[in-house]
Amino acid sequence: MTSSASSLPSSSLPSSSLSSALAPYGWDDAWADAFAPYDSEGLIAGRVVRVDRGQCDVVTADGLLRADTAFVTPHDPMRVVCTGDWVAVEPAGDPRYVRTYLPRRSAFVRSTSSKRAEGQILAANVDHAVVAVSLAVELDLGRVERFLALAWESGAQPVVVLTKADLVPDAVTLAYLVQDVETVAPGVPVLTVSSTLGEGVDVLAAVLAGSTSVLLGQSGAGKSTLANALLGEDVMTVQATRDADGKGRHTTTTRNLLALPGGGVLIDTPGLRGVGLWDAESGVGQVFSEIEALAQNCRFQDCAHVAEPGCAVLEAVESGELPERRLESYRKLLRENQRIVAKSDARLRAEIRREWKRKGAEGKAAMEAKRGRWA
Repeated sequence: MTSSASSLPSSSLPSSSLSSALAPYGWDDAWADAFAPYDSEGLIAGRVVRVDRGQCDVVTADGLLRADTAFVTPHDPMRVVCTGDWVAVEPAGDPRYVRTYLPRRSAFVRSTSSKRAEGQILAANVDHAVVAVSLAVELDLGRVERFLALAWESGAQPVVVLTKADLVPDAVTLAYLVQDVETVAPGVPVLTVSSTLGEGVDVLAAVLAGSTSVLLGQSGAGKSTLANALLGEDVMTVQATRDADGKGRHTTTTRNLLALPGGGVLIDTPGLRGVGLWDAESGVGQVFSEIEALAQNCRFQDCAHVAEPGCAVLEAVESGELPERRLESYRKLLRENQRIVAKSDARLRAEIRREWKRKGAEGKAAMEAKRGRWA
């Protein structure tokens, strides 16, 4: 990739010039303060725009350069360089190395499909997590909840974008679909967009302006088309989805950070078929905030909302205030998250085993009590 770098090292540039050059990519005074120790060493500040097989493309005040990540590729996959990181790069060398990355403000993490307990960082230092959901296929509200749990846990503000709105037959149906998604996304903006017609793109662009956003969703959700609409040009390759299931073919194969014309940057990601939780208990709590609020009124502080007397959550389900599907989804995500955390947390595994034994003993005692009454 061609670089426009001059012979002047970034570290020798006046701080005002450095800030001006990197400001479109999110550089600010706080990043400058964090980078100051590396600046005194003569290292170059830059933001990672793409990572590929041990190397990364970094945008600096002097242009785009390629750097090797060997110095920051530990065994822990949570500490590898990823798209969106701010890094300190050597001013010269062949190869040129990334020496470190600055402490992350946020990170979007999912669990890998591996049997081992490992997290995979998809994007770093993100302000908005844009969840693209196609209206060309039946809504999967459970998957939306899953994405939102990870988005909240990352530290970013989630935004749900319902794509391909032009394929919905009428305005009334569209309004119902939006309402369904708003029900499962408390505190989250829900926008409708038709990238092909350009409808709603300006509203989304205004929300994302001046920030770092990551674009997430399944293959076929229209992410690449949406990215092109936001960028104002055909930067991302677009492929047709299958008519049978609306799935795409992974048009985007790497995570790329792209500057938006209205200010800010967008990280486009490959379609995610698997979206496993990774230590996202607080994120789940935010997605299901109405259940957490109801739980404050349960008779028992450790109520599991299964069959306990005085359970305010179950009472809300019975009265119709809380949809049963929401409670089932809440339980499912909490169980999954607990399993993932337990794989890497020996103390939690022990606590879970003790809880199983306690419940088993209580169940056994209850059965024996029943047999005593029947005898």
